[in-house]
Amino acid sequence: MTVAAAFFYLFSCVCVASAFMVIASRNPVHSVLFLILAFVNAAGLFILMGAEFLAMILVVVYVGAVAVLFLFVVMMLDVDFAELRQGFLQYLPVGALVGVIFLIELVLVVGSFVIDPALVKTPIAAIPPASEMSNTAALGHVLYTRYLYFFQASGLVLLVAMIGAIVLTLRHKPGVKRQDVARQVARTRDTAIEVRKVPFREGV
Repeated sequence: MTVAAAFFYLFSCVCVASAFMVIASRNPVHSVLFLILAFVNAAGLFILMGAEFLAMILVVVYVGAVAVLFLFVVMMLDVDFAELRQGFLQYLPVGALVGVIFLIELVLVVGSFVIDPALVKTPIAAIPPASEMSNTAALGHVLYTRYLYFFQASGLVLLVAMIGAIVLTLRHKPGVKRQDVARQVARTRDTAIEVRKVPFREGV
């Protein structure tokens, strides 16, 4: 067994085990920590395949931002997960339907590769050799030329999701002063400044 194969089995086993512990852990903080461990091992697998850019993005974006954000949200909000589990059976049919759809899609994808293995071996376009173009440059070339519209559409979806999250979490509480930009811009000297005559040797 070569060193690369040993590292492959190491990263794969730890990644699968940590992914299972994400859904098996009762403590949500432990689940997020196992999720970070799964991301790091997946990044190691990307490095073994020669996709160092994807490994860096996985560590920087998912581990450094998303997973840490999940961890802080879980720790700071003090969510009552016992109360959330009370309505589990209510959403079980919808979750089962989504799971069956995903299972059918996986079977179709894997089955198509088994039936026609040439699908994996015949790329749509020729892959430039590593001496002419690096991994990062090749990925950027494909992403910003052939899949440019899909890339822009995914950015639009993320923008809509961000706006929706802000709208859903924005609650107007009574007694809280908020900024009124139109009222501030419409201020004049008469409404903004008040001249008072202060008596001699007395305060305002």
